[in-house]
Amino acid sequence: MADKAVEAILFDLGQTLLEFSKLCSRPLFAAAAKNSYQWLRNYSQPVPRFWRYKLKHLVGLYLHLGISYLTGNDFDSLELLKSYGRRYRFTLNEEQYRQLNWVWYEPLSKQAYMESDLPRTLDTLRAMGLKMGIVSNTFVNKDSLQRHLSQAGLAEFFPVQLYSCDFPWRKPDARIFHAAAEQIGVAPGKTLFVGDRVDTDVNGALAAGMIPVFKRMAINRDKKVPAGVITINKLAELPAVVEKLQR
Repeated sequence: MADKAVEAILFDLGQTLLEFSKLCSRPLFAAAAKNSYQWLRNYSQPVPRFWRYKLKHLVGLYLHLGISYLTGNDFDSLELLKSYGRRYRFTLNEEQYRQLNWVWYEPLSKQAYMESDLPRTLDTLRAMGLKMGIVSNTFVNKDSLQRHLSQAGLAEFFPVQLYSCDFPWRKPDARIFHAAAEQIGVAPGKTLFVGDRVDTDVNGALAAGMIPVFKRMAINRDKKVPAGVITINKLAELPAVVEKLQR
């Protein structure tokens, strides 16, 4: 039997596997701050007054986002929370910190949705013998993202998940794509990478020697993609794309 042209598919996470409508960050942050503050009070932790707690986290978030933009490295939300905990003298164990991280992320997770037939699509791709994984730029700790994927019924499809907060580089740096290829055990040239951004997903996959697939959406409808790049409107089109490439 001839070697397959495609043996694996890697996906971006936000706006590719999980989609978000236009988000308003202010009420999301307010809800996360309120929920996490109450959670800490329930665990009898020495939190300051709420306005100070909220302001400190807001300033800290924007500060770390700015540093990430300048350095090209994403911070880890869980490690940031632990640093606050040391300053406040929290007495939380590892599992409690992970739960606190989830409490911060949960309001955003509730805004996510996915294609109604996505589990069926992924099951079809898996039945075709394809390995699957995720490579995403994010500062959200992997534990919370894994929990979100589990709640959405998607975690079982992705034994390999790479998030930039765990690495000294992020997309479009080819090294994070190569790290994913190594973990999934498939050569870059036989790996599709599916994402919704040209600058990070398409260009990064091309630099890494992968086969990019650009997911068209309302927010990127006018983006120009390099010649020859495969485009889709729904992830449900992927099995047909793979079948065509396997011929």
